[in-house]
Amino acid sequence: MFLDKIAGMFSQDLAIDLGTANTLVYSRGRGLVCSEPSVVAVLDKNDGKGQRVLAVGHDAKEMLGRTPGSIRAIRPIKDGVIADFEVTEAMLRYFIQRAHNRRKLARPRIVVCVPPCITSVEKRAVRESAISAGAREVFLIEEPMAAAIGAGLDVTAPTGNMVVDIGGGTTDVAVISLSGIVASRSVRTGGDKMDEAIINYVKRKYNMLIGERTAEAIKMGIGTASTETVTSSMEIKGRDLVAGIPKIVETTSDEIREALVEPIHAIIETVHLTLEKTPPELAADIVDRGIMLVGGGSLLCDLDQVLRDETKLPILRSEDPYTAVVHGAGKALDNLSLLREVALG
Repeated sequence: MFLDKIAGMFSQDLAIDLGTANTLVYSRGRGLVCSEPSVVAVLDKNDGKGQRVLAVGHDAKEMLGRTPGSIRAIRPIKDGVIADFEVTEAMLRYFIQRAHNRRKLARPRIVVCVPPCITSVEKRAVRESAISAGAREVFLIEEPMAAAIGAGLDVTAPTGNMVVDIGGGTTDVAVISLSGIVASRSVRTGGDKMDEAIINYVKRKYNMLIGERTAEAIKMGIGTASTETVTSSMEIKGRDLVAGIPKIVETTSDEIREALVEPIHAIIETVHLTLEKTPPELAADIVDRGIMLVGGGSLLCDLDQVLRDETKLPILRSEDPYTAVVHGAGKALDNLSLLREVALG
């Protein structure tokens, strides 16, 4: 206990947005210090001693789909929650040490962002992973709450704020008032499901198999949610499923929009269902204040326009949707009374 306090004096408190696709780390007093893919490459040992971590983050993502049999590139977070406890712990340890310039003696206080649909078992898994990785104290904060704080909304006021957080694994929709979530809904649809939809569409239309990284590049390059977007095209490379040889085809933004219809519809439906559960007084506030879009998935071209047409409500996108969650958790870390108010028990 005494050693923890001493180590705590030499540690910088951290806020971590532990995302399905990317992990972002905010250090108190320094701001955003790390933004890397949530990917870990492990080497399976033949000596019965389990596995050894080879790379984390960007280096590990470069290995996705390109590893020999003994090396696996793993994404330990699935749909916003921990799928592989050991690998998550190794990933957290890497990020904590990186934030402290590789110092071993670091016992920071950590705020971890979690989806609102998280179960008590999943909460315990996050807490235990963070403590095993070197945390002195762990606070959990719901992602929509952190996103609202990061987007500059006053979450403590008795007014309704609606946040739509489109991440890699989940889309979380929440109505926030008086430091609490009044109505919320999560759907396991996000950037990953969009990539999957593109992979399946290319497979059906062109008899060609592409990888996750190629699908992500297509989504970011020419992906769109609206029929009114100017049509653009892109060359894509993959493996011909009939001949079994590499092949190149050209696809258009209209085709990719068609591929993304299902995940976009799931997000719109989640927004509608949350609005249906919202108390009338808070619904009136949302009519005036609009819906705040955050998360990397909200950067899809013209998604805000489609949501505006579907809900007939003002749609705002935070200044930096990608980092809104971690910056909100960082603001809560700087204001401990607010953190204790909004943190999960």
